[in-house]
Amino acid sequence: MATHFHQKPNMFVSHVQIKVSDLARSIRFYKNIIGFDILEQTGNTAAFTADGKTSILSIEQVENAQPLQRGRTGLYHFAILLPSRKDLGNFVQHISQLDVPIGAGDHHVSEAIYLYDPDGNGIEVYADRPEELWIWNGNTVYMTTEPVNFRSLLEIADGTWNGLPEGTVMGHIHLSVSDLRKSEAFYTKALGFEAVATYGSRALFISTGKYHHHIGLNTWESLGGSPAPENSVGLKSFTLVLNDSEQAEKIKNNLKEMGHVTEIFEGAPKFGGRQAFSTVDPSGIRIVFTLDEQ
Repeated sequence: MATHFHQKPNMFVSHVQIKVSDLARSIRFYKNIIGFDILEQTGNTAAFTADGKTSILSIEQVENAQPLQRGRTGLYHFAILLPSRKDLGNFVQHISQLDVPIGAGDHHVSEAIYLYDPDGNGIEVYADRPEELWIWNGNTVYMTTEPVNFRSLLEIADGTWNGLPEGTVMGHIHLSVSDLRKSEAFYTKALGFEAVATYGSRALFISTGKYHHHIGLNTWESLGGSPAPENSVGLKSFTLVLNDSEQAEKIKNNLKEMGHVTEIFEGAPKFGGRQAFSTVDPSGIRIVFTLDEQ
């Protein structure tokens, strides 16, 4: 089951859409390396699932795909949250047998493994530490980056990795943005997120419901950058779940007042029969809003 941080009334990332250059190659990667199953597939798309019922990630092959370019806005990484530390240990055990390059970080609130898909899209696979161990100073949560204790993780692994376990969710998304202050104003004032942590002057972490972050924002490589072309691999959109129609109308009004256009998003699934709407953030990143958990 998802944690309460990834349930209503919190606003959270439920789904990420990624553009790829070779559908078959990406399907092999996301099934064999990451551990997804396919929920639905068409000629140029695939929707992945961990529980056989809902999709938290989908990919789309774009024609004449352009590779990722440095300095562009868009995806820094999307982050798959496993239900337990033992699951993360089993994932590490699994991936260590596959000769896949990885990075890692102990962020105090969580332990994370980092890798890239065949197109260079960034991926984090992580497990949260119990929230009672997180350190809050007022409205700011303590996060850091230290080496991961792989020995400790592998000691609790039991060799039972059989793909992503049920209860896996999209934990957060981390975005490369062009202007941190404009992004902060957009996500906090228009959408209602709260800033909970910073890394220097170039990264900001925001959440609802006192999670350590539902969205990360940074300008480490994208300061002043522009969006990638439509036929570039990378992020197509990410989906935020809203609590109710009242919140949806409030956000629509906030967006209109701040000069952002909202529209019906034809590229998104129809969620429980209720059509999603979407907008574009100040860095050109497409956000889909829905009332339905996928």
